[in-house]
Amino acid sequence: MRLKVLAAVSALFLSAAAIAQQGTEPPFTADAFRAHVAFLSDDLLEGRNAGERGYDLAARYVATRFAALGLSPAADGSWYQKVPFQESRLGDGPAELTIGGQAFVNGGDVLIEPSADEATQDLRGEVVFVGFGLNEPARGFDDYAGLDVKGKIVAMLSGFPKGTPSELGAHLASEKARMAEERGAIGVISIPTRASLKAVSWEKRKDYAGQPSLTWIGKDGKPYDEAPGIRLGASLNTPAAEALFSGAKTSLSAVLDQADKEGGKPKGFALNQPVTFQRTSTKRMLESPNVVAVLPGSDPALADEYVLLMAHLDHDGPKAEGEDRIMNGAMDNASGIATMLEVAGAMATSPERPKRPILFAAVTAEEDGLLGSQYLAKNPVVDGKVVGVVNLDMPVLLYDFTDVVAFGAEHSTLGPIVERAAGRMDVALAEDPMPEQGLFTRSDHYRFVQEGVPSVFLMTGFSNGGKEKFTHFLSTNYHTVNDEIALPFDWQAGAKFARINYLIAREIADADQAPRWYADDFFGDTFAPQASKATAP
Repeated sequence: MRLKVLAAVSALFLSAAAIAQQGTEPPFTADAFRAHVAFLSDDLLEGRNAGERGYDLAARYVATRFAALGLSPAADGSWYQKVPFQESRLGDGPAELTIGGQAFVNGGDVLIEPSADEATQDLRGEVVFVGFGLNEPARGFDDYAGLDVKGKIVAMLSGFPKGTPSELGAHLASEKARMAEERGAIGVISIPTRASLKAVSWEKRKDYAGQPSLTWIGKDGKPYDEAPGIRLGASLNTPAAEALFSGAKTSLSAVLDQADKEGGKPKGFALNQPVTFQRTSTKRMLESPNVVAVLPGSDPALADEYVLLMAHLDHDGPKAEGEDRIMNGAMDNASGIATMLEVAGAMATSPERPKRPILFAAVTAEEDGLLGSQYLAKNPVVDGKVVGVVNLDMPVLLYDFTDVVAFGAEHSTLGPIVERAAGRMDVALAEDPMPEQGLFTRSDHYRFVQEGVPSVFLMTGFSNGGKEKFTHFLSTNYHTVNDEIALPFDWQAGAKFARINYLIAREIADADQAPRWYADDFFGDTFAPQASKATAP
């Protein structure tokens, strides 16, 4: 074990020395990339679960790499922005949903999360079906029209209507609890569509039954909650959903049929079956840091405009049982951290420093709901402002990718920057091949989009044999003990991925103007309505 770790560290220092001897665009090597992934996905780090010893070891590793590159600590003289968390778990009491007299226990055909606020709950309520549960009439989504849900529980389909642009749909889907709260609802029941269950089976979802939930603690000492008025939440498998729709004017099957159609938007109506919801919850406090560093820029006039390169450091830790218990997270997201560290090395050793300062962040608790990045976005560590974000999350590096999907690029002037970087490397830009996954809102850049910051996140594309290898990884290795260094990584693809992200970040840092949202873009208009906008090409 010690020999492997020493070899990995030696490779890293040799790669940094080699970079320093190069010209303005440094090399990115497969060996250096592999060395980072090898250490971070080692069993020694126990799956890097936020708040646990393995994560802290990974954080120390990243901080020492930042120090070796000559970066400056960004959190009041420390490498660590300490994030306070509350962990909530279901208690020993019942966790069940009773529908019209039929009880469904957590972990069977219903999944129930713990409460961050109430130790004991015993609620009864009427239920109203609200289609996909989207309330954005200006965009053609008016699922609450004519429905009275005040003081009631809303049942809704997961996801968004087929044919909706994936990034818009993913954003709206992530806002469903807030939308329900605004209409006066007290609870949300989610019913997976057939497409959703095809993408992630109910059996796979059951793996998360009984898992704890995290939320960060605000300066007021309270758990952060975007929709505190929603007191209960549950997901239903088909048998429980059929019980909920028993005696309804439209059957569950008919609703799901309509949702399967392009543009299908099932109308809402009151359901006949009342529900009773019971659960107990316990809580404990813990802490887990974001690791943050700054490379100062060379232009004093741009000293308060930061470019953020970010990757999540955490993974899922060990499983409860099994011969191989450790979910190492080699692809997710040791590969993203490796990318960030290699880009940091390239920036730090470049003969010409970037004009804008660069903030590097290895964030915690992404797997628990993008929490570390949200805390960083709402609790800045720099005096200036973050003007653009490049997020690095789980590039699937099992093949020589020849195209990438650039989530977020089309919404701002980051788009042409990504296009130029890709063109320079003869890499094509592709459309999102998996819109049903809602990837735009499932990674850390989204927390900065919500704060009005133009952001981009690259996914390796499906060309050159990528589709088969990417989808096989998702179905076989993703969030399992099989995501480990033994996978057939293409390490040169890792170096390639680091280079394209370097080119993107470097151009953002050196551009005359900071990134701007395009005029009349949904995200810019929603999250940065007063900001100066650019004309879309």
